[in-house]
Amino acid sequence: MASTSPADTHPSDEAPASSQEAPQSLAARGSNRSRQPDNQAFRDFIGSGWGPRPEGLPARSEAAPWAAARREALGRLFPGERLVLPAGALKVRNNDCDYRFRPHSAFAHLAGTGTDFEPDAVLVLDPLTSQGQDAGCSDNADGAAPTHEAVLYFRPRASRSSQEFYGDPRYGELWVGVRPSLEEVESSTGMRCAHIDSLPDALAKDAGPGAVRLRVVAEADESVTALVATTRQQVGLETGEAAAEVDAGLAEAASELRLVKDPWEIDQLRAAVAATKAGFDDLIRSIPRARGHWRGERVLEGAFGAKAREEGNGLGYDTIAAAGNHANTLHWINNDGAVEPGQLVLVDAGVEVDSLYTADVTRTIPVDGRFTEAQRRIYQAVLDAADAAFARAGTPGCRFKDVHAAAMEVIAARLEEWGMLPEGVSAADSLAPEGQYHRRWMVHGTSHHLGLDVHDCAQARREMYMEAELRPGMCFTIEPGLYFREDDLLVPAEMRGTGVRIEDDVVVREDGSVERLTQDVPRTVEEVEAWVSGLIA
Repeated sequence: MASTSPADTHPSDEAPASSQEAPQSLAARGSNRSRQPDNQAFRDFIGSGWGPRPEGLPARSEAAPWAAARREALGRLFPGERLVLPAGALKVRNNDCDYRFRPHSAFAHLAGTGTDFEPDAVLVLDPLTSQGQDAGCSDNADGAAPTHEAVLYFRPRASRSSQEFYGDPRYGELWVGVRPSLEEVESSTGMRCAHIDSLPDALAKDAGPGAVRLRVVAEADESVTALVATTRQQVGLETGEAAAEVDAGLAEAASELRLVKDPWEIDQLRAAVAATKAGFDDLIRSIPRARGHWRGERVLEGAFGAKAREEGNGLGYDTIAAAGNHANTLHWINNDGAVEPGQLVLVDAGVEVDSLYTADVTRTIPVDGRFTEAQRRIYQAVLDAADAAFARAGTPGCRFKDVHAAAMEVIAARLEEWGMLPEGVSAADSLAPEGQYHRRWMVHGTSHHLGLDVHDCAQARREMYMEAELRPGMCFTIEPGLYFREDDLLVPAEMRGTGVRIEDDVVVREDGSVERLTQDVPRTVEEVEAWVSGLIA
């Protein structure tokens, strides 16, 4: 149901407004349609008669040791500094309804908590004054002393006798379910936990010039960023542009920390890919219904989205289900068009699993189960470009940008063969920096890192991303395409109105070879035709 105000009552239950009362503020008007009982008898009654809480504490999560190692790696970059990583706040959708909560990716990566933990939570890496000799700290696996203690601040569940229990629609147990206790989260994460109300004092402790510096992931939570700013001003630390530069260093480091995935993360991506394959299967099964619906693209979108919620946390990003000429709008997410016989449908979709890692897969699907000759030519060109990029990625010394270059060599050659480049311009000419004519029909890049964010590590420096050599544990996409708009007169008539993209997710293995995580998702012409025909027969 839609959000309601606590203990809705009839208008007659409300006390009459006094003519002497001050005008009601806009912020207070959300409670006009109801009021909360506040008499002690009601509080005593609603707080009584409940069974005991389950005994015991949860086991340590599988993610906990991996998250601890990531925190240690980040802490070593900022010795003596207090690092503040908020999960983020709930965001209002309309009036008193919030969007479904998803924690900031830097928080999720370093806390290892996944799913919707926990609005307003803040992870603080607190510098150790004696390089790991404080009580409760042990050496890292590599023998180095830890530099920080991780403390997780959040609002634990309130007692059943509290007003919050029944009367708070944002945090109350009767509204949003049972929230964890400090002890439960300590048990599952291995981190010390504290009430969020103690955060201001914790941030200010020993902070100041020549002492403890503060850094915050500023974009994650405006209120926490404001608290850090106030604390800095009070203790004489950086403010304004200088503070923004300090904080940018933390955001950059947290992003670059995700460039190489650990084995647990790669397993999460495998699970996301498997769920995405199941979603594509259901989407294809829905094609017959989509062909008869005035918004057939949304029929396809809905079929995939249902599987994403069944098998994971939800969608990793808004699904693109683009039929016919819509496929030539790269970020087509309206998905409000019909699905007609003879068309191709470009589907770009990914399931985000409960750990918040997402797949990112694109397949271009013939609605009738068979490609026409013109569609097959375009599709094969894109597939050849993808295979060339995949082969280049597995060569020693390959840099990230080289993957794109390999795909473009094939694209440019095929466009020259079809007579689409300017007169007198060869594929080699087009590939030169002063050429690039082939990019008219593929304006996007061929690859991006993949993980907690569909476009992961986006705040990494260019030399760590585009210019970097591929390393074991890097996970990224390979997704060339060709986009021939129906009004593009430079395109052969039989190819117009056709867009094709093929996107796979890959990981660099320890030996430098590259594994296609999406190898079980059909991708060749013959495989796709058999896949579609087999599921819609």
